[in-house]
Amino acid sequence: MSKQLQAILVGCGSICNAWLKGIKESDAVAIVGLVDLDEDQSVKVAEAHDLQDVPRGTDMVAMIQQVAPDAVFDCTIPEAHFTVTTTALAHGCHVLGEKPLADTMDNAQAMVRAAQDAGLTYAVIQNRRYQDAIRSIRACLDRGTIGNITTVNADFYLGAHFGGFRDRMEHVLLLDMAIHTFDQGRLLSGADPVSVYCHEWNPAGSWYDHDASAHCIFQMTDGLVFNYRGSWCSEGLNTTWECDWRIVGDKGSITWNGGNQIHCEVVKKTGGFISETEAVDIPIETPEGMYQSHKGVIMEFVRCIREGTAPETVCTDNVKSLAMVFGAIESAESGRKVDITV
Repeated sequence: MSKQLQAILVGCGSICNAWLKGIKESDAVAIVGLVDLDEDQSVKVAEAHDLQDVPRGTDMVAMIQQVAPDAVFDCTIPEAHFTVTTTALAHGCHVLGEKPLADTMDNAQAMVRAAQDAGLTYAVIQNRRYQDAIRSIRACLDRGTIGNITTVNADFYLGAHFGGFRDRMEHVLLLDMAIHTFDQGRLLSGADPVSVYCHEWNPAGSWYDHDASAHCIFQMTDGLVFNYRGSWCSEGLNTTWECDWRIVGDKGSITWNGGNQIHCEVVKKTGGFISETEAVDIPIETPEGMYQSHKGVIMEFVRCIREGTAPETVCTDNVKSLAMVFGAIESAESGRKVDITV
């Protein structure tokens, strides 16, 4: 690999702008090709990000053959991830792809096998892991500040008036958004999913065609329980996009509003009906060497390719977060508790 990672970007929809913004802020990556089925779309992206001199096309394989990139950045829709990823891997390219990893668990497992068989890196953009606040909380948990974690709760409530395709989607909240929260839950808890019970519904007055609200109870490893309550059809008192969190340990608790408000109380004295507690400050700090959001994922991807190590969001790990999504959907459709296997 040359000094810069040579990458082509496939899928020039709006999401790629977040990727290209992060790439612009570093000299670690060179975009050497843009691919989209809509030529006008790739032209718009090229003009917006000073990539007018970069080759553009509608055929990913032809572009790979033309510019011989080190990697493919997959910003396509979920239904295209399987084809884009397996094709890129078959042509010797590492892949960093948009979430969710795949549109079905069968496709996800096939994509993981393809990366393993090719001996190449395939990772997923889970950008909400790469934020100061969540990392500061994780560091506090690693220090044992609240003891052993027993329960993690996440609340997500937004009155999201998207218009367009999301208003027509089945399982819109679980498929299009919950993957972020489920992956954050795995990071904060340090646990993996075992089973789930999910109830999904569409509130009265909803502007969505299908269920836009869901409650999930996940049994995780080590006996931990992760509770998710969410809605994209909830007016007023909106949470942040990163959710409201409560993390309960056997020596204290942490709450986080998904932004910069973190509160922690730990047990100071026991023996009474309610234990005496004291506040503990959790300063928000940037971990050494970590960048934020999309740039954070991209920079780690580049570093790991250079070092021959696995990124945090490598497909073999991230598939567990995806399994939580499809497990929740299966539970909602069947009305029963579902075991989660990867």
